[in-house]
Amino acid sequence: MRIRSITIFLHPRWPISELALQKAGIFAEHAQKVLKEAGFEVQTVRLATPPWHTWLIPEDYAQMVTRLGFLAHAEGFEYIALGPASPDKLESYAAIPELLPQSSNAFFSGHLTTPEGQISLPAVKACAEVIHRSAPLEKNGFANLRFAALANVPPWAPFFPAAYHLGKSPAFALAIEGANLAVEAFGKTSSLAEARSRLIESIQGHATILEEKCNTLATMFQFEFKGLDFTLAPFPGQAASIGAALEALGLPAFGLSGSLAASAFLTDTLDRADFKRTGFNGLMLPLLEDSTLAERGADGSLTLTDLLLYSSVCGTGLDTLPLPGNTSVEQLKAILLDLAALALRLNKPLTARLMPIPGKQAGEPTGFDFEYFANSKVLEVPARPLSGLLTGDENLEIKPRQR
Repeated sequence: MRIRSITIFLHPRWPISELALQKAGIFAEHAQKVLKEAGFEVQTVRLATPPWHTWLIPEDYAQMVTRLGFLAHAEGFEYIALGPASPDKLESYAAIPELLPQSSNAFFSGHLTTPEGQISLPAVKACAEVIHRSAPLEKNGFANLRFAALANVPPWAPFFPAAYHLGKSPAFALAIEGANLAVEAFGKTSSLAEARSRLIESIQGHATILEEKCNTLATMFQFEFKGLDFTLAPFPGQAASIGAALEALGLPAFGLSGSLAASAFLTDTLDRADFKRTGFNGLMLPLLEDSTLAERGADGSLTLTDLLLYSSVCGTGLDTLPLPGNTSVEQLKAILLDLAALALRLNKPLTARLMPIPGKQAGEPTGFDFEYFANSKVLEVPARPLSGLLTGDENLEIKPRQR
C-alpha cells in the first residue's frame, strides 16, 4: 500500500499569498517525511483550493491558473485542483476549456447537482460541452484526464479531479492507493468471511498508524485533518489491480454476471472498517489505470453500462473511460444525467471522467504512452440524443429512496 496523495486544502487568496503557500509547502514536506518514516511511500503532494470562480473575477482566471501553478510547483506540489464550476454560475463551465491549457498540472471539475439535491439540467449540458471542447486540446484527448463531472460530491475528497476546499482555514487528507491490500487479502483464502476479515484487519492496521501521524501533524501545524479515503485506488500491474482482486473471489472475468455481487462485497467490507473518513471510501474502477479492467474493456467483458451499474454499489463512478472521438455533446449529456440521478437517488458521491479520443472509433486500441495508464480499447457509447422534457433548463429534484 502507498499513499496516492497528501492533499492539502488551502485558500490561496488573490493576489496569491506566497506566505500561505510557503507554509503549506513546509507542512507538506514535513508530512511526507513523517509518513515515510512510518513506512508509507508517498506518491504525490497536491493542493486543492475553493472553486476558483468564487474568489476571482473572470479577467483574472487565466493569470491565476498560470501563477498558482508556478508557485505551487515551486513549493513541491505536483498538481493543483481549482474546484468545480457551479450551476449558480453557468458561465464558469465555459471557462474550463480555456483554462486547462494555462497549466499542465491544473485540474478542474464541474457540479452536475445542486446543494439542494437537484440535478441541474443546464449544468449537465455544460459539463458535456466541457468534455467535448476539451477533447482536442491535447493528444489522445488527454486534457479530459484533468476534468471530472461531479454528482453529489462534498468538499475535502482527496482524490483528483474531485478535490476542492470550502472556507479559509487550511486542512489536509490522504488518498490511499491500496488495491494491493485487496489482492493480498482475497488471495489463497478459504472463505468470503476470511477474505473480508483479512481486508478489514489490513485496512484498520494501516489506518491506525496513519491517523496517529496525521493527528500529530494537525496539532503541530494547525491544519485540520479531514480523514482518510481508503478507496483502494489501483495502479497498472496485477499486484495493484482491483480487477484482479475481484476476480480472485471467483469471477471468470470482471464484467460478467457476478461482478455486481463481488463489487458489493468489497464495498460492504470497506464500510465495516473503522477509521476517520473523508471522500469516497468505496470501489474505484478506473478502466485505464488498472491492467485487469483495461484488459476486460479490450476483450468486451466490461462496458460503459456495466460500470454505471457497478456505480450503484461502488464509490467513484465512471473514471478514465476511453470513448470514440466523435462522441457528441448530446450523448455525453445522457451519460452524465444517468450518473447524476444515480448519485442523488442513492445519496452517494459519484464522478465521471470521460475521455473522447480524437480520431478513434469504438473497438480501436487506445495507444497511450503514459506510465500510469494500461492500454485498452475504445468503448462503445450506448447513448442517443435525448428529447422532450429531459432537454429542458430546469432543476430536477431526485430524493433519496425512503426505507
